[in-house]
Amino acid sequence: MGRLFWKFFFFIMVAQLTATIGVGVMISLENHERNQRIAEIDHSPSATTMINAAGMTLRYGGVAALRGMIKQLQPHQLYAVDEHDHELLGRDVSPHLIAEARLLLENNGRRRTVEQIAGADGHHYLLFMPSSGSGYGGRPPQDAEHHQSPPPPMLFPMMPMLVAIVASLIFAMLLAWYFSLPIRQLKAAFAQAASGNLNDRLAPLMGKRRDELTDLGRDFDAMTDKLRALMESQRRLLHDVSHELRSPIARLQASIGLARLQPEKTAITIERIERESIRMDKLVGELLTLSRLEAGVTGAMEDEIRMDELLADIIDDARFEAEANSRHVEGKVACQAVIFGGAELLYRAIENVVRNAVKQTAAESTVVLNTRVDRISGLLHIAVLDRGPGVPEEELKLIFEPFFRSSRTRKNSNGYGLGLTIARRIIEAHNGQIRASNRIDGGLCVDITLPCEPRVGDVPVGH
Repeated sequence: MGRLFWKFFFFIMVAQLTATIGVGVMISLENHERNQRIAEIDHSPSATTMINAAGMTLRYGGVAALRGMIKQLQPHQLYAVDEHDHELLGRDVSPHLIAEARLLLENNGRRRTVEQIAGADGHHYLLFMPSSGSGYGGRPPQDAEHHQSPPPPMLFPMMPMLVAIVASLIFAMLLAWYFSLPIRQLKAAFAQAASGNLNDRLAPLMGKRRDELTDLGRDFDAMTDKLRALMESQRRLLHDVSHELRSPIARLQASIGLARLQPEKTAITIERIERESIRMDKLVGELLTLSRLEAGVTGAMEDEIRMDELLADIIDDARFEAEANSRHVEGKVACQAVIFGGAELLYRAIENVVRNAVKQTAAESTVVLNTRVDRISGLLHIAVLDRGPGVPEEELKLIFEPFFRSSRTRKNSNGYGLGLTIARRIIEAHNGQIRASNRIDGGLCVDITLPCEPRVGDVPVGH
């Protein structure tokens, strides 16, 4: 479960707890108010004594004796109410107070503060005394109705529901605001990206959030960075292609003009035109190959490639070309590793690296190809080492970019700077890696790592 889940869970839990606490508080207030209403009946020991005395008077002295007793106790407001809610002295008594006295009569414990006794006149009299703070004690009977405690409001039973609804609405709004703000920011950023503006950054706008929306903002920033780099790479590639094509086209135009002006040199001019057309054809072919690799169009990648045979063919071809230029190629391959992929593509990738080493290595020096199989990780390591001028450290990663030529090898190269780029794309299409490093004793080392299936009899070989 992600972090957004826990945030939703937390907000909903807080809303529920708030609603529950609100309902509990309202119920507590209602109980407290009920207790206050019940407390309008005097529960003191003196009230109990007075009620017992009034009961004895009614039982043994009759109604007249009770009436006389109540008249004598006028300040204490002892009430005697019959079953028809008529007070013995004709005083006005709040129906609410009578109802509370009857409720206490049913629920009273050992100490009787409310009594109901049958009189000789056939009526049953409810005897009770109001508390001194209830508003009845010491006041004229006719004012009792005006000082009774107000009844609970009609909407009181709905208060718990209103509290729960209000709490839920408040937390729902907070939750909606908390999650809608980054979503609006994402929407605005996507709109800017769709219009071509890739400079907006979302991570600073997310603040200190730590959830999936923040991760999405960082992923968006990474995506725009890659898109910006890709667009810049495309613009640079278009510029480089235009620059590379301009020179052979200019030479073609010059050769055609020369042929028109000097017809006697037509044969030489035609040879020059043929060389330039071959160079342009080679450039266009490499660009098409690179374009297909960039688009992921690699064709069938299901060939079972025996790397010992493929590397042996590459070494033989490179040795033939190198010896024609006073250079040498060595490499005894004895690894029985098998790679599944495109045989032609993989041949071209490794051949590009070896041919580049042959071009850059010094005269009468040797290009060495080493192989090693790591059985634990299932990787084939191929190292191509030359004795050339090497590459500045800051340019080691750039040599695999299109049309890049190192400042140390620019004069010795007559290519277009696409060979190593194509090699990298092919190696990556086979889930491998390629990197370059300078040798301590001079020259460049290009390491190729490819996932493989080792076979029995593999022998690590190195020079």
